[in-house]
Amino acid sequence: MISTKFIDEEIVYTGEELRSHFAYEEFDILGDSIVSFIGPAKVDEFLVDIEDQKRREIIYSEEMLHFIIEHFGLTLKEAVLRQRYLIAIISEMLGESIERKGDDLYFEDKKLSVSIATQSPVSSLIHIGLNVSSENTPLPAVGLIDIEIDPKKFALAVMDAYSEELEDIEMAIAKVRAVS
Repeated sequence: MISTKFIDEEIVYTGEELRSHFAYEEFDILGDSIVSFIGPAKVDEFLVDIEDQKRREIIYSEEMLHFIIEHFGLTLKEAVLRQRYLIAIISEMLGESIERKGDDLYFEDKKLSVSIATQSPVSSLIHIGLNVSSENTPLPAVGLIDIEIDPKKFALAVMDAYSEELEDIEMAIAKVRAVS
């Protein structure tokens, strides 16, 4: 079971939010969770991607739809697989015009997403950000409003789809017998 919640207030994503128990500390959601909110992204000090750090890149968007996912009991490899799975779900929901390259999404060669998976001492963490606005981004970008997607409705649909898939996986595991 995974808890889901859309947060209506604007939150500026700095990367500091990608930490253990963020959902519990801020929204009283204990355990595996996916929370979503809309707000700017300004990530430099709390950048997790070492390649981005080496290139002295920052993540910036005037407005993004953010997903922060926390799973307990996963390895980093399993978290990366969940990250890729969620990106694939999002890509499928957005339709054929979206191209997925690993954990990034593009529309007409313009970047739509940022994404990272990491691990803390107690949990695995994933952040996915989808541009809502493409204004003043450091790279050629596209936003959800450019492709006529309502961010809140889309967030709710994505969280429901991810939750249902995880429940389906648990059922698939539970219904089979061992073979020798």
